Amino acid sequence: MTDMTRLHQAVAIGDYNLVMRMLKKGLYNPNHKDEDWNDRTPLHWAAIKGHIEMIRLLIAYGARPCLVTDVGWTPAHFAAESGRLGVLKVLHILHAAIDAPDFFGDTPKRIAQIYGQEECMDFLEGAEVECQAYRLMAQEEGLPLDQKDEEWELKKQELGKIFPSLNQNKNRKKIQKFQGSHQTPCGQAHLH
Repeated sequence: MTDMTRLHQAVAIGDYNLVMRMLKKGLYNPNHKDEDWNDRTPLHWAAIKGHIEMIRLLIAYGARPCLVTDVGWTPAHFAAESGRLGVLKVLHILHAAIDAPDFFGDTPKRIAQIYGQEECMDFLEGAEVECQAYRLMAQEEGLPLDQKDEEWELKKQELGKIFPSLNQNKNRKKIQKFQGSHQTPCGQAHLH
């Protein structure tokens, strides 16, 4: 078991004090993608489990909400799937891209719809509009945003070569629109 897997596990079980000690030591990367769990980061686990204070702690130590799994799921996708409205609200406040499509074009709002999470779906309806408006304002004012996973962009190109029909699906325009509005690298966060 690697140290990174221990961090993922501590987050998943919700041991806030242990996670804080691990992060304070500086030996643990809060952005590590666990390949055994489809490239989930500790932030993905916090979103899945609904650990709101853990999300704030991870972000305070540099966790990036734009990092995605092997199919393009952000923490917001997992929160929408499991009905974690509080998590979605925190991610929205932090200007995470809660309208990001996965590899198949599904946004967190669509995931909430699929899994019958009506409160999340209702929240995301308005939050998507606000997210897009903030992104536009940030672009106009030259503010950096933390909304692009560079590793994922490369992987998506590889997947597109393996599954070319996926690049021609009905969600292609949605994906291209989102990609075009996210030109700032993920590592340049601007959080209030």
